[in-house]
Amino acid sequence: MDQYIEFVTNHPYMFAALAATIGMIVFVEYERMTSGASALSPLALTRLQNDGALVIDVRDENSFKSGHLIESLNVPLGQLEKRLGEIDKRKADPVVVVCENGMRAQRACKTLKKAEFTDLHHLAGGMAAWQKANLPTASRS
Repeated sequence: MDQYIEFVTNHPYMFAALAATIGMIVFVEYERMTSGASALSPLALTRLQNDGALVIDVRDENSFKSGHLIESLNVPLGQLEKRLGEIDKRKADPVVVVCENGMRAQRACKTLKKAEFTDLHHLAGGMAAWQKANLPTASRS
């Protein structure tokens, strides 16, 4: 135990970096666990989309225009609560939320869960994973 205390006192910045890293890992895992949604691979999302799932892209409008999933609805995360009325009738349907890398999608899933959406999913890895899998995107200007 004395060696740990000595290490911390001799290397405070290294210890602070370790504490910050652990804090970030705990935060990310907490967000993932409380989002109320399951993570989907790009292939699983394709299957679900073919079965009629609603796909919501929560990126900003410029990112959406540069490339998005075909037939996805753009509702930026900051506008999601205000625009719930547009998708309210699909509460019982499968809903997949997509963002750039997956973090905003998890926050959006929490909002949708509070609004009583029942079948929530998010694209693991976000659009980055979709593009890495070389799957098609649509774009509009």
